[in-house]
Amino acid sequence: MSINIEKLAAEALENGFDFVTDLDISTMNPMDEVRDMCAVDKCHAYNKNWSCPPACGTVSECAAEIKTYTTGLIVQSTITLEDEFDFEGIQELGVRHGKTSVAFTKFLRENYPDMKVLPLTAGGCTFCKECTYPDAPCRFPDMRMSPLEGYGIFVSDLCTKNNIPYNRGKGTLTYVGAFLFA
Repeated sequence: MSINIEKLAAEALENGFDFVTDLDISTMNPMDEVRDMCAVDKCHAYNKNWSCPPACGTVSECAAEIKTYTTGLIVQSTITLEDEFDFEGIQELGVRHGKTSVAFTKFLRENYPDMKVLPLTAGGCTFCKECTYPDAPCRFPDMRMSPLEGYGIFVSDLCTKNNIPYNRGKGTLTYVGAFLFA
């Protein structure tokens, strides 16, 4: 299957992301140090769902999975905050980025059923209200979205290596995700 990355980028923008660019898969270098930050559990998701560590696999397993993809996109959602304490704005962006990631993943699954897709997002999967982990298998494994950090990816470094800003300016907040294709 031939992958038209320009068409996929346009479709990602149509699905609600604020910025989209090509992803050089070779710049995705999973690191144990990033995964170790997950274990601190600041986001309260470590060992609590199928998309986050340790359930998403070891760093070496994630690295091996990434190598099975040939191309990808980096996606970003950005908001201008009222001030540095604009927690409502921060939460709003998180919800919007999560919903946009789910919508684009659904779009890809419906419109490109033969294409292999790995959605990686900011934070853990938001598809289900409550995860079945660890008591039952994931209800929707095709929709599961792991966080870039859960795969050991240092997000600001990934942006730098792909020539895009991680921070879109003073007073803004940006969430970053990636979609890998094969």
